Parts: sequence; C-alpha cells; structure tokens
Amino acid sequence: MAITPRRLLAATVVAGLALLAAWTPARGAAPAPVPAAAPNIIFVLTDDLAWNLVQYLPQVKQLQNEGTTFTNYTVTDSLCCPSRSSILTGQFPHNTGVFTNGGADGGFAVFKGRGNENRTFATALQGKGYRTAFLGKYLNGYLPADTQGGALPYVPPGWSEWYVAGNGYPEYNYDLNENHTVVHYGNKPADYLTNVLSRKGKDFIQRSAATGTPFLLEVSTFAPHSPFTPANQDLEDFPGLTAPRTAAYDRLPTDPPSWLAGNGPLTSKEKSTLDTNFRKRAQAVQAVDRLIGNLRAQLTASGVADNTYLVFSSDNGFHMGEYRLTGGKQTAFDTDVRVPLVVAGPGVVPGSQRAEIVQNIDLAPTFQRIGGAEVSANVDGRSLLGLTRGEPASGWRTGGLIEHHGPNQAADDPDAQDRRNGSPTTYEALRTATYTYVEYSNGEREYYDRSVDPHQLDNLAGRLPAARLAALHQALAAYVACQSHATCWTAGHVPA
Repeated sequence: MAITPRRLLAATVVAGLALLAAWTPARGAAPAPVPAAAPNIIFVLTDDLAWNLVQYLPQVKQLQNEGTTFTNYTVTDSLCCPSRSSILTGQFPHNTGVFTNGGADGGFAVFKGRGNENRTFATALQGKGYRTAFLGKYLNGYLPADTQGGALPYVPPGWSEWYVAGNGYPEYNYDLNENHTVVHYGNKPADYLTNVLSRKGKDFIQRSAATGTPFLLEVSTFAPHSPFTPANQDLEDFPGLTAPRTAAYDRLPTDPPSWLAGNGPLTSKEKSTLDTNFRKRAQAVQAVDRLIGNLRAQLTASGVADNTYLVFSSDNGFHMGEYRLTGGKQTAFDTDVRVPLVVAGPGVVPGSQRAEIVQNIDLAPTFQRIGGAEVSANVDGRSLLGLTRGEPASGWRTGGLIEHHGPNQAADDPDAQDRRNGSPTTYEALRTATYTYVEYSNGEREYYDRSVDPHQLDNLAGRLPAARLAALHQALAAYVACQSHATCWTAGHVPA
C-alpha cells in the first residue's frame, strides 16, 4: 500500500506522542540540568546518508527540536573506512594512517596494524567503567569469522558486547560476529539487518540500565548504502519521489579539475536510475528512523532517558546527479563532506544550531568528556559538549581539513567508483564557513566562494591573486603536517 503524505504525517504524530513524550522539551526552553551520575551515550551512525535524506526522518527532526544541530559539520574524508577511523580515534587520516578502504593505506588491517584499536573512545570509556556495545558495520575489510590469529572470531578491544557484520550491505543473508560466535541470518523479514540491530540495541539498553552501570552503545547501520535495500514494509513508500534537482544537478563547475572535466550531460537512463535509487534510499532510512524511535522508547521504559545523550550522524554524504556525477561520494563538494550531526541529551539547548566548523575528529573527545575519561594529547579533535550547552566558542577553529587518496577503483571495494560516479585523484582540502579550497596531487586546484556560490559551480582558483593562493597553500600544508591536538588546533585557524 502506498504511503500518502497524510498517512506519513499521521504516523509521525502518533509515533511522536507515543514514544517521545518523555524526551520533548519546548523549543527554546532552557537546557535540562546535567545529572551527577555518569551519562549514557547512544551513537547512531548511518552509512552514506546525505543531508537531503533528513527530511524523510521524523525521529531525527524530533532530535533537532530537542537538541543541537551542527550546520557546518564535515568528515575528514568522504569515504567509509577513513571517516570511521577518524570517528573512533579523534584523529585525521594522516595520523590514523587510514586513507582508503583497503590496501597499503587503508581498511581494517591498517587501522588495527597501526594500533588504533587501543586508543578509541570505546577503550577510554570502558576504562571508566562503561558497558560498551558495537552493533552493525565496523571497518571495511573486517570479516565476522576472522580470528586474527586467535582461537575465536575476533572482537576488538574496548567493546563489552559485539554484534558486527562484514558484508551487510544487502540487508539479508549475512553473518554477525556475536561476541566471538558467528551467527547467520537469512532472507526472512525478521532477518532485515537494520531491524535486527534495533532489537539488539533495545536489549542492550534494557540489560545495561538494569545494572545501574553507565553504557555506550554505537549502532552503525549499513543503510542507506547501496544496493539501497528497504525493509519489506517500506517498499511502496514515497511514490514518484525523484532525486533533487539542485542548481548543481547535471552541471559542471567552471574550470573543473581533469578527473571531472570529461563528464558529459547525464543521460535519460542515468537520470531515471538516480531517481529510482534516491527513492530507495528514502525508503531504506525508514527502518533507521524506527530504530531510533525504538531505542528512545526503551530508554524511557528503562528510566534512563533523562541521563542519556543521543547522537545521530553519517560517515559521509552522497551525490546523485550533481556535477554530472551519478551516485557516489569521495569528492570535496559539500554534497559529500558536509553531513548531519545532531546531539540531544542532558544540558543540551533544545532547538539550537551551531555554525562552528566541527568535524568527525570531534566525536571521540566529546564522548570521552561525557564519560569523564582523559583525552590524549594525540587526539586531534576537541569536545563539542560546551557548544551543545550554548557556551560561547571564542577562538574556535576556522577551517576543517579533508584528505583523500585516489582514484579509488579497487574491484573488491564496495565504494569503488569510475569517472562517471566520480573518482578524484589524491587531494587535500580546506573548508571554512565561507569557502572550499582544494589541492590535487597533480597540481590542479579548486576554490569556491560558498558565500555567493553555495552550490560550488564557479571555480575561482585560476583567478585568485598569487599571494592569496600562497597563503592558502601554506595553511593547508601546516594542517596536513599536524601531529597532535595542539598543533592541529593551531593549524585549524586558517585564513578567512
């Protein structure tokens, strides 16, 4: 049965009243007092979810009403494994060593081999007495049955409970490593992976709350990553929905870099595929929305809703037709690097927005500060807790760093892309509140003044004064070289 706008609105209202009443302060109300007991943390991390999907997520919009939305939040690389590595450690790719999804400069093997697993927010919080659980997608190259030389299927340090898949992208017919035991799930409706994660998340909350011990739960969905598989109950949602036709749709910027310049106009078939896939992505995130509602309902039922932070985000964005590119990511355009970050919980100002330049390196120190754990001097990011509470941001960084190795065309990589999807050569980029500056390994550059060109269609790099280009290059080089919190914080104050 098709989901009409009226049915969707009615369902949203009912769900909001039934599940969220205990969590809903009035917009503009003063933040709730921060409890003395160590707060719980729930982190819902989606895969390839761009900003244009938030409108189809009523639970996330409710979180925005109750908490803080960061409007200039970007990832350090719009690619799964390097982004997730930065999230776990609070470090840039040049410090984690993870730039790709596999091979000599990326993937699970590199992340583990460089000792990153021993310095995540999970190890820090577990050291403070937290029960910790990870559900869903970990890092590219991780396989549930792999023992990593041990006697049992491998579980990384820091996690009290572990329910993680390898190839969970199809949402059916996958294996989970469930606390060192491999369990297979088939193709029945009950096996749909996002729903399985929802059930396991509720169970972990219920059991943890009963012990009175603070807990950290990361639920990392594969949705809405390709092949964009919705749950059965959502297959008829949003009839006629098409990919957004923004100003950048099917257009090249002026003076495009060589990896992009050869792309001709989108064909009718490509446009039709993009429309179909965008609708499937909107359908696929309906299960994510229910997951969030289910977790929040369990928090309320377990009596810990008022002492729990809930954080929603994505590992990277996704372009669909912009810049004459079919579905993909990995570019420095805002479609790919700027993603949602919403935080609700104790002391967070409801209905607030923060425009500071924040990145996924800031999540680990935020979680560690919430849990009272020490933040290492090697963590490149900084806690966002004060920003969520409405504190002033005097001296905050003015630019974010994006690093990418490419082209990414490995045949076994679920994120492999060709010229038509977008496969940039290696680049580093600065993104401030007003501009994006990109340097490619082949010497090409991009500069977009987003204050007047928000869709990034006019590349001004060839028209900038030499002194301006030199200053931008110097600032970017310093950022790429930073090796500690102090040096990265200093480097983050880039030219206006």
